[in-house]
Amino acid sequence: MKETVAQRVERIKREKDPFSILPDILRYAETGFDSIPDEDLNVRFRAWGLYTQGDGQGVRGKAVPRFMMRIRIPGGQLFAHQLHTIADLADRYGQGVADVTDRQNIQLHHIRIEDVPDIFAALHRVGLTTMGACGDNTRNITSCPLAGVDATEICDASPLVQAANRLLNGNPAYSNLPRKFKVTITGCRHWCTYPEINDVGLVAREREVGGRREVGFDLLVGGGLATAPHLAVRIPAFVRWHEAVRVVEAIAAIFRDSDVLRQRRDKARLKFLFLEYGWDAERMLAEIEARLGYPLEPPLPPLTPPEVHRDHVGIHPQRQPGMVYVGLATTTGRVTPAQLRAVADLAAEYGDGQIRLTPTQNIVILNVPSHRAAAVAERAAALGLPADASPFRRCTVSCTGAQFCKLAIVETKEFGAWLVAEMERRLPGFGEQVKLHVTGCPNSCGQHWIADIGLLGVKVKDGAQQVDGFEIFVGGGLGADPGFGRRTGLRVPAHRVPEALERILRRAQAERRPGESLKDVLRRTSDDALRTWVSSEPSTAD
Repeated sequence: MKETVAQRVERIKREKDPFSILPDILRYAETGFDSIPDEDLNVRFRAWGLYTQGDGQGVRGKAVPRFMMRIRIPGGQLFAHQLHTIADLADRYGQGVADVTDRQNIQLHHIRIEDVPDIFAALHRVGLTTMGACGDNTRNITSCPLAGVDATEICDASPLVQAANRLLNGNPAYSNLPRKFKVTITGCRHWCTYPEINDVGLVAREREVGGRREVGFDLLVGGGLATAPHLAVRIPAFVRWHEAVRVVEAIAAIFRDSDVLRQRRDKARLKFLFLEYGWDAERMLAEIEARLGYPLEPPLPPLTPPEVHRDHVGIHPQRQPGMVYVGLATTTGRVTPAQLRAVADLAAEYGDGQIRLTPTQNIVILNVPSHRAAAVAERAAALGLPADASPFRRCTVSCTGAQFCKLAIVETKEFGAWLVAEMERRLPGFGEQVKLHVTGCPNSCGQHWIADIGLLGVKVKDGAQQVDGFEIFVGGGLGADPGFGRRTGLRVPAHRVPEALERILRRAQAERRPGESLKDVLRRTSDDALRTWVSSEPSTAD
């Protein structure tokens, strides 16, 4: 009987640990792309952050095969010298292209197998790696970009992020999970890393024990997006600081040992224990405690933050007196080597060299004396990375898209940059934050499900031609009133999207009731009404 896709992938991972193939990768760099076995190329390479590109250059028989390479950056925490190295690699080997991702990574493109050893060596010298950035393992562990400097944070969770990263990444015990395993550990009060859509979310809480303040965590398990979005389930437990990493490991082991999840690749995420196999919060808690060997403490009363979209852009005070952080808006995460070098230089000149990447694909420079912040912002704006950015520039997120991703149906990055410019032109002075998320395929790497307005790539008819288009989703959001965006059925050719969004936003502002957010208006507006808005509301002339 012919192997299913899931059976083939599982066999390949069993036959050789994906984390063990570094010597093979170095050998392939000498023997060339055509010497790479399919099992390594299409399965095991991913554990080292390598995907063949989707532009025809990563396919056998095509000229100059290339890879996308993802660099793992726990908590999005970088230093200036590391960012300089990444910029140099993007320049020398990546044709000047780099992307900040919504998991606080940086991706390079156009990478040849022959250049991989030099890239790995350069990253290693500055304490970076691509190991575990892709594949069936624990992906980059995210955390609040303001960890350690946020004036309102409950705790700086960075030590736990780094400890969990050291434990799980590269560990053969967790190198073969059913699929990707996404973890966030945050000490902030705003849940800006979206624990509700992670496999594991630890969010800081505090309580008083014997007259003393104790920091611990609420635990959320089983969140995710793709074609079957699912909000993480709150587990009834209070996780103490010293237990946090052990709890993450216990859940990783539960996931690893859930053989039922290995039967189909499209249903191999942790969330399907809840969606398909009858698990609930009490069952998950019992399984975690069985792995730990002791019970966790009872939970605190539920607490979720109000939905304040936190893109970390702008100049804001830190908890350290006299210091600020300066958040710079990229345009859908696409950055040039020159921009990265300049950010590194600004961080070194005006701060202490610390830089953070955000889940909204933006960049933050930490520890800037407040009297020098304006100079940082002025120089960054001249680079095309404004600290004072429009809602469209600071709040638009985009996946990689068809330019480089094999799964994407439409191009997203250039479209996203054009969309931002068009919305700024059509709605100058628009003062409300609006989350616009652009995704090139149903896998939802651009997170269209949780946006005020989500755009999912589709092919549509435009006259007699099939062209790139987008299906419009509305009303998504997390926080105190979580919910996934509603599929409206509106499918618009890409070149008409700015006009449609302008009409929706103008009408939504006109229809708003006191105290309503944009999300609230869109949630209560019917699909038929939205179609009327798009077809009849006057828009800015092209």
